[in-house]
Amino acid sequence: MSEAPAWPRAVLFDLDGTLVDSLPDIHAALNETLESLGEPPFTIEAVGRMVGQGVQILIGRAYEALDKEIDPATRDKIAERYLAIYAARSTELTTLNAGATDCVRILAERGIPLGVVTNKPGAETADILAHFGLADRMAVVVGGDAGPRKKPAPDLVVFACRQLGIEPGEALFVGDSENDVEAAQAAGMAVVAMRGGYTAIDVETMGADLVLDRLDDIPNRLPEIAARRA
Repeated sequence: MSEAPAWPRAVLFDLDGTLVDSLPDIHAALNETLESLGEPPFTIEAVGRMVGQGVQILIGRAYEALDKEIDPATRDKIAERYLAIYAARSTELTTLNAGATDCVRILAERGIPLGVVTNKPGAETADILAHFGLADRMAVVVGGDAGPRKKPAPDLVVFACRQLGIEPGEALFVGDSENDVEAAQAAGMAVVAMRGGYTAIDVETMGADLVLDRLDDIPNRLPEIAARRA
């Protein structure tokens, strides 16, 4: 392991759409949930525009797309049903995104602490990281049920930095959506946005410090990001 650089003192990743392509399993679980309630299915493209702010928001957006009103208590019950279905299949169709393994390995070998900050519940997050052999590389994993407000609020990101004993400005965040960029910027963190994630917004317009196609490009671009923030 080489000596860690002065910056960043940590790199934090979003999970869905960033480290992994989990949309196929989310899509299948949501449609199974809806089918059990007598509702029609959605295309995978439609579900991709619904994810990003937690399970309750996913269910709420699904019913909005169905043009049906849903009260919070019913939404939460349906969210529980969805989670039970999703937990049983969270890694069936999910795959690592391009360069994820090498990116994590290289940064870890440089002595940079790594972490995951996601709106997905912690248990499912842990299962996915373990399945792909990434869990042992992570110094901190913060799920959407950790307590603080979910992204795009900065609270989960700040919470992760506190767990690592650093200030948010000392870390880099890597995400794929406007939720990630907004959360990182509100926390005072540099942020890389990955193309091809789960968002209906053009990634080039989000205002990230850098936009990339592959995760394994990140290690070599760190000096560029640092220079931009100097």
